[in-house]
Amino acid sequence: MAKHYPKGLDNRMKDHDGEIRKKRSDTKIKTLRDEYGEQFAEGYRSDATLGTVLEREGLGSLKQLLKKKK
Repeated sequence: MAKHYPKGLDNRMKDHDGEIRKKRSDTKIKTLRDEYGEQFAEGYRSDATLGTVLEREGLGSLKQLLKKKK
């Protein structure tokens, strides 16, 4: 049985050591739009991946992408 850990920021689950799980680079933009709103990653298809968007934007993390769009 999987052990559940308390949720952290953005309702993301924490790992066993308390770290908030990072979004994987293969996470679909559609999934992230469900979490961050329809305006997230405008200009990208919903079936694009986070890794593709980060690469094209020249960024290294979801956090950087979220800051850039503000």
